[in-house]
Amino acid sequence: MQTLTTHEQAALDSIRPEPMLKQVEAWCAINTGSANLKGLAVMAQLLRDAFGTLPGEVELIDPAPVERVNADGSITGVQHGQHLLLTVRPDAPMQLLFTGHMDTVFPSDHAFQNQKWVEDGVLNGPGVADMKGGIAVMLAALHAVEDARHNDPIGYQVIINSDEEVGSPSSAPLIAHCAKGKTAALTYEPAALPDGTLAGARAGSGNFSIILSGKSAHAGRNPDDGRNALVAAADLALRLKALHRGGLSVNPAKIDGGGPNNVVPDHAILRVNCRPQNPETEIFFDTELRKTVADVELAHEVSAHIHGGFGRPPKPLTQQAEKLFHLVRDCGRELGLDIGWKSTGGVCDGNNIAACGVPVIDTMGVRGGAIHSSDEYLITESLTERARLSALTIMRLAQKGSL
Repeated sequence: MQTLTTHEQAALDSIRPEPMLKQVEAWCAINTGSANLKGLAVMAQLLRDAFGTLPGEVELIDPAPVERVNADGSITGVQHGQHLLLTVRPDAPMQLLFTGHMDTVFPSDHAFQNQKWVEDGVLNGPGVADMKGGIAVMLAALHAVEDARHNDPIGYQVIINSDEEVGSPSSAPLIAHCAKGKTAALTYEPAALPDGTLAGARAGSGNFSIILSGKSAHAGRNPDDGRNALVAAADLALRLKALHRGGLSVNPAKIDGGGPNNVVPDHAILRVNCRPQNPETEIFFDTELRKTVADVELAHEVSAHIHGGFGRPPKPLTQQAEKLFHLVRDCGRELGLDIGWKSTGGVCDGNNIAACGVPVIDTMGVRGGAIHSSDEYLITESLTERARLSALTIMRLAQKGSL
């Protein structure tokens, strides 16, 4: 086992818990639900100031255009907040990517807005673990690495997006662009388990809205002249559910449409989520989806339009990714931490980064739990613990010059 150098130890010793905890408490006092553009704007400016203390250029990037299908079948634009981008030493021989998100799942009118201490060392609050605690860990680790610049300098980019909790639709192009040419990436979602276990392989996720258009008619006078879009949507839901199998989860989630009881409905929208375990299964579902939709069009004499796609590609555990996991595990051992990993069905920006061919560990954030609920909590001792783990991992990557 490699031992810590004097420079590494000094860098790790510079990481203190108090500043990180103060940042978490201040940031979590701001509601940053994915649709709360005002709160996200305030948060973006605070993060710009915080990450502006690192070298390089920090900027706020406008979101890419995003569309959604409304319940009436119309397609409209969706507004998202700006994304933070920090670029440091872009000409350095080794380039890394660090990502996080400023948004939470709690809208501005949600009852869960305040923080409280559950017990000593356990803080409850919106976003404390997912993932404002992770942002604080990332920032502290990067400061420690910058303070210990004894290795060949590395370059890196930091992305803090505003729409991760809704699938990163307006930041996915930015993530893909910044992932190009990176040796490795770290993302600061909370640990997969409260003991610090990392997420390994991840399933992908696709969200689809299938718009079905039929023909209205009077339900009593001439029902056979109509073409029932609601029935077609129900049939399509059953056919797609039949594709569910090992390695592929298919969840027909909602049907919009219908109207008065005396009218054959000419409009319906089926919403479907799909979770493929690997790229081959993703291709299989995409092919079967289009074939099944065509079959339903023919059977019910309706027309259909498929909207959506796989916003989160599957993230298999590649050989390069395993090397990165082993490096983090070894760094953990030197810090007295037992670091393991396990596969999960959840998705995050790590899926998008891995799809660009970049090895990524996407659960480098804090230990905690009950995320996406009003019981969300942060184990505060993990702020220092995980920042030290990240800092040592980054320094070792710099020292190696590659994976």
